[in-house]
Amino acid sequence: MEGSEHGRSFRENRSGSGNGLPPNPLAASYRKTFNSDSVSLSPCKKSLVRHPSLQMRTRVPDAPIEPIAISEYFQSDFIPTIRSGAWADIGVRSCMEDVYVCVDDFAEDFGLENTNGGPNAFYGVFDGHGGKHAADFAGCHLLRFILEDKEFPQEIEKVISSAFLRTDAAFAKACSLDAALASGTTALTAIIMGRLLVVANAGDCRAVLCRRGKAIEMSIDHKPIYARERERIEASGGCVSSDGYLNGHLNVARALGDWHMEGMKIIGSNSDPGPLIAEPELITTNLTEEDEFLIIGCDGIWDVFLSQNAVDFARRRLQEHNDPSLCSKDLVDEALKRKSIDNLAAIIICFQHHRPPNLVTSPPRVRRSFSDKGLRELQSFLDSLGSEEGGGRNCH
Repeated sequence: MEGSEHGRSFRENRSGSGNGLPPNPLAASYRKTFNSDSVSLSPCKKSLVRHPSLQMRTRVPDAPIEPIAISEYFQSDFIPTIRSGAWADIGVRSCMEDVYVCVDDFAEDFGLENTNGGPNAFYGVFDGHGGKHAADFAGCHLLRFILEDKEFPQEIEKVISSAFLRTDAAFAKACSLDAALASGTTALTAIIMGRLLVVANAGDCRAVLCRRGKAIEMSIDHKPIYARERERIEASGGCVSSDGYLNGHLNVARALGDWHMEGMKIIGSNSDPGPLIAEPELITTNLTEEDEFLIIGCDGIWDVFLSQNAVDFARRRLQEHNDPSLCSKDLVDEALKRKSIDNLAAIIICFQHHRPPNLVTSPPRVRRSFSDKGLRELQSFLDSLGSEEGGGRNCH
């Protein structure tokens, strides 16, 4: 199972295609599911208006990584070697609403020129609610909206943000033509171009980077109860109930879809932006030789794993078998053992050919010193020894 194979649990109500592979947004047979002549994927301009409290480039200011200029990723000797694997399981739920997408080389699949000489990869986890249609739709179309944008890759962050909103708008139009599609989904994507890693998140999926054994969170969970999200929600005319739900219905503050839910995406006759937004937050970093792998998981994983805990677990598994596909299955299986009650989906992306190395820490250097009093006492003791020896010699 070495390499880019992708596994999944073959239980009842499993997600994805019948052959056990993740949905491929580049496959014509998958695209036509939502790309009929009756559904135009051109964006609805009104829904592309961003909430006034958000900026185009929403970067977490205190993230433990150093922001970089996009042009810098061509200027490093280190080029990651991509190996990926994914796994999903229905868990204890009666239906499967999680979707994942793995595209290890979108330049080749789309017939694009590989300008960076390194990997061009795309990964996404979409955690559906109220049905699976929104998650399927996002998994099918989001990458295409990114790659077809004329500003890609020069304005990559702007393009990704726009693609989230265009996907959301296109799904709204699809739902207006077929009410049976009504549903919603969180969305977390990761794009790797050369050594550039860009993670975009709208919802409560999470991406965690392992940098020499240390967990670095590449996304922030968008829960309604978190202060920043609550402030935005209330400014938009929404509310957070005592049990932490947005308008008493959703346990996420950002999502694609949910256009059928009154007072979520739009408010009033003027169609003002509502409290539930599809605008992603983006975190960007340059990968280095110290970066070992990235974990992308739905909230069912993070309900039972702390970020560092998941990195430690995955790292031990990769040291044992060095197989990202098997590692993603190990992570999902462990989440089930820990009594996660949600659907589960996880992707592991390795950046090196070799196994994660054993981390050997040098013992700390201890500097010892004497106080002035201690020095005086030591000198006095040495002087007394000299006096005793001198006195002994005088007796002979």
